[in-house]
Amino acid sequence: MKLFRVNTDGKFIRYAERDFKEGNQEVVLEFWLENNPAYILEDENVLIIGRQVPTNLGSIIDLLGIDREGNVVVIELKRDRTPRETLAQILEYASFVESLSYSQLERIFKDYSGEENPGLIDYHRNYFQLEEDEAVAFNRNQKLIIVGQVITKEIKQTSTFLRKKGIEVFCLEFKYFETKAGERIISSDFVIGKDISLTKKVSSGALPRIDKAEFVNSLDQFGRAFFEDLLVSAETNGLPVHWGTKGFSINADLNGKHVAILFGFPPKSVFKQGVYTAFREIRNNILDSEPIIEQYRQELVQLGTFENAQSEQKWLIKNDIDADKKERFFAILSSIVEKIKLQLKEDEEKE
Repeated sequence: MKLFRVNTDGKFIRYAERDFKEGNQEVVLEFWLENNPAYILEDENVLIIGRQVPTNLGSIIDLLGIDREGNVVVIELKRDRTPRETLAQILEYASFVESLSYSQLERIFKDYSGEENPGLIDYHRNYFQLEEDEAVAFNRNQKLIIVGQVITKEIKQTSTFLRKKGIEVFCLEFKYFETKAGERIISSDFVIGKDISLTKKVSSGALPRIDKAEFVNSLDQFGRAFFEDLLVSAETNGLPVHWGTKGFSINADLNGKHVAILFGFPPKSVFKQGVYTAFREIRNNILDSEPIIEQYRQELVQLGTFENAQSEQKWLIKNDIDADKKERFFAILSSIVEKIKLQLKEDEEKE
């Protein structure tokens, strides 16, 4: 394949094809795909939920994702040619992934994305902008994607056989180009694609975490005024703030045990600029949690600013919030924190 750029004089400037492995580690390809998930599959987006995910056999999955329907996507990267054992590797990964429960997938996602997310179900629904009546069954099927600079004929032939047997294997071949000025281009082609007719501890590599300054700088004028006051209130009342990859969680604290009560997000996140409740976290960490969650929900309804967000409540910050409404909201959080602390003490006594 020859690739050219056309300059203002109508002249062709050729991009020279390069051997990607010369001067590029495999992690570079991993980073590119991780940051461009819309181009992993031919005509659909992928939500990346894990990177460098260890399996029960000690091997490592390069990237792990989920598609719109909830199918798990396993991605194996090769910066050069694909050796024969590539398919054995990805089938081994598939055998591990197939047995993962929803809670294990959510744990992988939380390890990867940070503690500030309400949960995989809600994040997935917002990421793909699903309708209220769209149902999702997580990990019903698995999709296996092999990415390499050269997909060898052995891999192509065996992958075609596996597809005929009902195993969704995709092979993505890429070419790498550079100009003399150092401009880089990647082209890709599905050589095998859609057109061809254990309870275990799980974890993932993590994205870099942000801090308060980076978060505040990402907000608009309304968000900045609201979140600066919220974070000051949390600090004043001794509520730990955990920073994630996009936003943060505010937590109740009893003797070092933290329970998230609220998540905050910036404008460019999947959840948009606003705050989300953490009912799921309260439910998962406290024995008798339902009375607390119900009180929390009712007080937010009375505040008049929150709306339903699947199993949670959300408040999108789109305009200026008056001081009285903010103070009422902060008071609700303080009240819920005290109830959580009391319940945590009772839980400890029962143990």
